[in-house]
Amino acid sequence: MHAERALCQPCEQLAFVRMGQPVAVTLKRSVEPGRVRFEMNRSLTGQGHESYDQSPPRTETFGAVLAQRLFATGLVRQVHVYSSVVTVDMVPGANAESLTPVIVDLYQYWKPGMEPSLPTT
Repeated sequence: MHAERALCQPCEQLAFVRMGQPVAVTLKRSVEPGRVRFEMNRSLTGQGHESYDQSPPRTETFGAVLAQRLFATGLVRQVHVYSSVVTVDMVPGANAESLTPVIVDLYQYWKPGMEPSLPTT
């Protein structure tokens, strides 16, 4: 994959832009302490439920990929994904807002500053 390049017309400089599409996320608090809900603009599981009490060893679904990334923050105790809603039980005292970028960047597969890896044969 190569980074998409956009030419800045007024300054004629090469600018690198993100590849992929950010996920729109709304954070909603639950009445239960330590539980939050993230509502997204796209479905991760269709009509299926995925629940995780720990980081999944395999990431064959978008829900599992997201759960693995959320657990990697160290702020999460449990993750439940259903369609476009992710319910998270937080570690006591953790800041739920810090999880929003993890979800927003779920489909960002090329970011500024990344270096391509070339296969060696």
